Amino acid sequence: MHGFANPARFLRMARWLMPLMLVPGLILAFGAVAWGLFMVPPDRLMGQTVRILFIHVPSAWLGMAGWSTIAIASLVELVWRHPLAGIAARAAAVPGAAFTAICLATGSIWARPTWGTWWVWDGRLTSFLILLFLYFGYIALAGAAQRDAAAGEGASRVTAIFGLVGAVNIPIINRSVVWWNSLHQPPSITAGKSSIDAAFLYPLLIAALGFTLIFGGLVLARMRMLLAEIQTEARLRRKAMA
Repeated sequence: MHGFANPARFLRMARWLMPLMLVPGLILAFGAVAWGLFMVPPDRLMGQTVRILFIHVPSAWLGMAGWSTIAIASLVELVWRHPLAGIAARAAAVPGAAFTAICLATGSIWARPTWGTWWVWDGRLTSFLILLFLYFGYIALAGAAQRDAAAGEGASRVTAIFGLVGAVNIPIINRSVVWWNSLHQPPSITAGKSSIDAAFLYPLLIAALGFTLIFGGLVLARMRMLLAEIQTEARLRRKAMA
């Protein structure tokens, strides 16, 4: 794991891995969304509105996966002191927040014709809104820690602890439709089985794969950007001290 701790080595790997994830991801995501929009038949109950499924579900998955990435990277930073773990956590925050916001927006649009309202304060929607606020808090905290150079490792540890504590919300989101009464439908895909018709399932899985690759490519791009900022700040400090 520490073999990639060298920023130069990581940057060399990320330089070719990033387009390898982004290009296939964009092709798969746009292809699957086009498949869902123009080729999938209307649902028997939800009609044409079901087509938003191919953006809403992958966005929900990546909203939760984004914070899971933050939590795992934060754990690695706290336990093993991996020098790139904190950067990986910060890099995942903005794409994760973006997918969470997309999930909430598409869910609200979908809810209006199916539930008759834009929003209900049930367990799934409320816990996902909390996830968005957690992202905002993490982004603000990480930015403050980076700006306050005097805070050093202590501020970084606070950010990592926040990333770990926020992970408590992930199982709450996942199980909310089981634990509480909800307008939101129960899980459609569980271990080893699915209640989704194959006409919807295949493009949905392809969309999820495509958006996941896009997410991975964006995280690598942001890690490269953050490393460049850190290296630039270090050079400026050395010049100021010279």
